[in-house]
Amino acid sequence: MSDPRITSSIFTRGAVDLSALRTPAPSPAPAPTQAAPPAGIPAGVPGGSAGGVTVIDVTEATFQSEVLERSLSTPVVVDFWAEWCQPCKQLSPVLERLAVEGGGAWVLAKVDVDANPRLAQMFRVQGIPMVYAVVGGQPVDAFSGVVPEAQLRQWIQAILKAGGVSVAEPEDPRLDAADDALMDGDLDAAEQAYRKILAETPNDAAAEAGLAQVGLARRVSGADPRTALAEAAAKPDDVDAQLLAADIEVLSGQAEQAYQRLVGLVRRTAGEDREKVRQHLVGLFTIAGPEDPTVASARRALASALF
Repeated sequence: MSDPRITSSIFTRGAVDLSALRTPAPSPAPAPTQAAPPAGIPAGVPGGSAGGVTVIDVTEATFQSEVLERSLSTPVVVDFWAEWCQPCKQLSPVLERLAVEGGGAWVLAKVDVDANPRLAQMFRVQGIPMVYAVVGGQPVDAFSGVVPEAQLRQWIQAILKAGGVSVAEPEDPRLDAADDALMDGDLDAAEQAYRKILAETPNDAAAEAGLAQVGLARRVSGADPRTALAEAAAKPDDVDAQLLAADIEVLSGQAEQAYQRLVGLVRRTAGEDREKVRQHLVGLFTIAGPEDPTVASARRALASALF
């Protein structure tokens, strides 16, 4: 699982044919079962499993009602497993614990491939553990094998958003530690922590922003803001002076002015200088994040300046 988000896949091209399952179940569905709450969390309190169905065992006979129909209102994560599968014994408990933590925001449906071979065949399961997300009656994303819990959490967050579930971003103690190091001025420790996060969860936007902030802090270290801005005003075509001025403006809460400064510099430069300015500006965008409206506007201006 390389990127925890809803992606184009074989499912969107109709490769999984579930029509045979859209028929009345031949036998009554077994009562849903709930995963035991994690150690130290009793049922009936926040973090327990009393808020609704969280984990169910599913068969071919109950797949329509417990997965397809349920997914019309609640995202369902389907875990294909088997008793003999050692990797399944690593992944399944984590999925069960996260489902309990979700408090009913999503449901984990467990399918024993030995007892339900036709389901495994329909989903083209070639190895286990294999995990599918079903939203709105259709599979939308999948991954195989054991993945780190942090990456699994991000994947589930993406599935919930795809299902229209309003979710709060979970706190990440790794990010808290990295941010604390940055705030304390320990740039080496902060950089190491952010890089470790990115190694474990590539494309983590918060870690990328933190790493960009470390670079910004290093670049402005020892610089006098007034002197730097005055020098940039006196030397409008001095690339290094303009880059430092833009950094100081970002730190001063004047990001829009910094972006405008560098977009203008892109228009006035060429070759290696132009690419240097472009990369610096993109790095400043990373600090604010892609959803910042000022970044969106500056990106359009940058595209216009480049092309």
